[in-house]
Order: sequence, then C-alpha cells, then structure tokens
Amino acid sequence: MRVNRILLSTALVVVALVVQVSVLARLHLPGAVPDLLLLTVLGLAMVYGHVGGSLVGFGAGLLADLAPPADHAAGRYALVLCVIGYCAGLIKPESGRLKSASGPMAVVVAAALGSTLLYAGVGALVGDTAARHVGLPGLLFSAALYDLLLAPFVVPGVMWLARRADNDPLTETGPAAKAGDISSGWLSSGTGLRIGSQRGGLGALKAKARTRSAKVGRIRGVKRL
Repeated sequence: MRVNRILLSTALVVVALVVQVSVLARLHLPGAVPDLLLLTVLGLAMVYGHVGGSLVGFGAGLLADLAPPADHAAGRYALVLCVIGYCAGLIKPESGRLKSASGPMAVVVAAALGSTLLYAGVGALVGDTAARHVGLPGLLFSAALYDLLLAPFVVPGVMWLARRADNDPLTETGPAAKAGDISSGWLSSGTGLRIGSQRGGLGALKAKARTRSAKVGRIRGVKRL
C-alpha cells in the first residue's frame, strides 16, 4: 500500500475506534453496538480493492482486539474484518461509478450480518458462548439496523477522503466532479460520472472554435489581396 493510504487508513481507523469505544458503546442501545469501525473498513475497501481492504480490515480488527475494554482473544476481530474487507473490496466498481445507493447499502447489511455471524462462529470455536446468552437473532437484526442507519453519514465521506488522498481525478473540484463523485450514489440515485464525456465535449468545442478562427483569417487575407 502507498504511504498516503497507510497514513489515511491509520488515522480513520483510530478515530473510528475512539468514537466507537468512548461514545457509541456507552449509548447502551438494545442489541448490538453500531460498528463504526466496520463502516470505515467498508468505505476504504470499496476504494482500495480487495487486497487493500483485507490489509486495512486486519489492522483495524487487531487494533480493536488490543484496545481496552476488549474481553476476547486477540486476533478474533482481526480475522472478521480481514474477511469483510476482502469481500467488500471485490465489489469495487472498475469504472469508478455507483449508479445508485442500493448496491452499497446491500453491502452494508451483508457485512453487518456476516461480521456478527463470523464473530460468533469464531467465538464458538474458542469456547466463547456469549452470543447464545444474548440472543443471536436480536444481535443480527440490531447490527444490520444500526449500521444501515449510520452508513450514509460515514461511508461516503470515507470513500471521498480515500480518493482525495490518492489524488484521484474523480475527486476534482467543480460542479461536474461533485455531481459525479463515486460516493453520491449513497445519497441520491444519480447516473454516475460524466467527467470524461464533458471533457470530450469541451475539446470538440475548442476544435470548432479554432476551425472558425482559421476560416475567418483566410477570408480576411483574401479580401486584403
């Protein structure tokens, strides 16, 4: 991974973990806790791809395993987020376009359900049966609901920062770039990016203008003669 990707990912993961532990975990909501760390990994994975997503997920999960008040075996959540980051990176759009919010929202729900099931499954292998006492169906429903409600406020911003740090031309400033940003599919049902077509149109207009100016110059030269 590039240096700027590592620095940005580290900063976002640390901020997400601090907010999750110090704020979200203390809300005492029924069922699961909103997983801000998971949403951060999803946003980065959908920009960096499956390799970068798995690396970011492993690092974020390992940090969560070691950060207090963690009460589970180290490496358990690292495995979960590594798998989730890899799978989320596989749906990275090749053309840089997200036509609607339905696809990413489905990814969030699948990631919330998958991470909860995988975490409970790994816990069962190491003898942790806490999920059985809490109620796995309730955990699945609350995890999907909380992450789905929080995702539109987190994932688009994370994706925008990731592209910005990579100096991606898709994040150029201006009305056209803002309308076609890849994260806009989360909040509206846009038609995707049209930056390339607009540039082509501007190039055609410039070429026509040059042709007209050349014709005017020739006509003036003939009149002078």
